Amino acid sequence: MSALRSLHGFLRGFNDRIVKLAMALGIFIVGFMVVALTASAVTRYTTGTGYDAYIELPPVLVPWLVFPLLGPLLRQQEHITVDVLPIFLTGKGLKVLRLMLNAITVAASFVFMVAGIEAVQLFMGLGQMLELEMEFPIWYMYLAFPVGFFILISFAVELILADLVDWNRPDHGSGKPGPATGPAA
Repeated sequence: MSALRSLHGFLRGFNDRIVKLAMALGIFIVGFMVVALTASAVTRYTTGTGYDAYIELPPVLVPWLVFPLLGPLLRQQEHITVDVLPIFLTGKGLKVLRLMLNAITVAASFVFMVAGIEAVQLFMGLGQMLELEMEFPIWYMYLAFPVGFFILISFAVELILADLVDWNRPDHGSGKPGPATGPAA
């Protein structure tokens, strides 16, 4: 059990750093999108012409906004959920359900991560470029998929370990488990 606690502690610390990086990346991308689209509108209004990159680049950055945040959203229970079974389950049944869902998340994320790696390798091999006003390889955009699903796997494994380490922790009947930090106060 102490090995599981150590692994959980390590993974929690690792994921805490990922949360900070993913949030900083998300803030930067949203800020860039707002500034770029505003600058494009102002430029077109004042000069009659604009830069296409200001309009075309924000949608290309959306995968880098969405996929790295999947894991942090899962940990904070802000990811999409169906709350039918948790209403009817308590105690051990709820813990088993969470373990099963997190295990399914790991398995599905692994499949998507592998597919994302294959897509990145394909586009690297093809050498295709996004042709905005500036060119950059299309695989940069597709790299967000395997990175995001790797992050999701890391967070789902952390949640599995949290439940295993604190198996006897009482749930408080909300249907939503407490944070993966240990016993609820």
